[in-house]
Amino acid sequence: MKIWQADFYRRPQTEASGQVMWELLICDPTRSFEYQATCPQSQASSSWVASEVEKAALEQLPDIIQVFRPQSLSLIEQAGRSLGICVEPTRRTLALKQWLQEKQYPVFLDKPPPMPLPENLWGEEWRFASLSAGDLVQVFSDRPIPILEMPEYLLPINLGLASTIPVPGVVIYGGKKSMRLARWLQKAYPVTLNYVAGDSHGLVLEAGLVDRWIVATFEDKEVAAAAKVYEQRKQQSQGLHFLLIQPDDSGMTYSGFWLLREE
Repeated sequence: MKIWQADFYRRPQTEASGQVMWELLICDPTRSFEYQATCPQSQASSSWVASEVEKAALEQLPDIIQVFRPQSLSLIEQAGRSLGICVEPTRRTLALKQWLQEKQYPVFLDKPPPMPLPENLWGEEWRFASLSAGDLVQVFSDRPIPILEMPEYLLPINLGLASTIPVPGVVIYGGKKSMRLARWLQKAYPVTLNYVAGDSHGLVLEAGLVDRWIVATFEDKEVAAAAKVYEQRKQQSQGLHFLLIQPDDSGMTYSGFWLLREE
């Protein structure tokens, strides 16, 4: 499968003439392929992007173009539709972001305040958990889990984690709503689940390109202490953590599992 990562946005620098230029950057996940082109703002359109994608592809168009910037998504999606290319919104465009940083272009995106999860998705209870890096993949890869997201590059062995390192996670018991919650999460594209301290402590899910959701709030000191351990373990595991959705604590049935890491 041929995957590209792309960004189409205003250049930070204005031309000497005062003209605002837009720049298209395309690379593959290893940056063995890179392509860039610019146009005046007056020409910035989906048809221009489609034309440049065809030039970059020569004979073989990509199967997927990944886009991390919300402001780029609409034009690249329109270009993708005209060429029959699937466009995937995702924060996980590591190669492209590295290239932008080398060019000293901003990659930070403004994020809205976190929103509460829809009430019809609330689970019955939740808890912090952890599994050793050596057991993590084996425990979940062999079980019949309807929604299972374990990207290859996030596997502990590919991050170079020692097998004894504890990988922290959050388990949500959804009861009868378990599958509904798992399907909603699948569409939301979970990225990372962070503990936020305050007068009322909380767990905030970063999802999609800039979405933020309040998964849980709590004031209990023991839960807050466990949340700090959760964040400490994330530091030890290079940010790797997980989210598990299951109907109950029987350990017999699972609805969804995601490996997560801050991007």
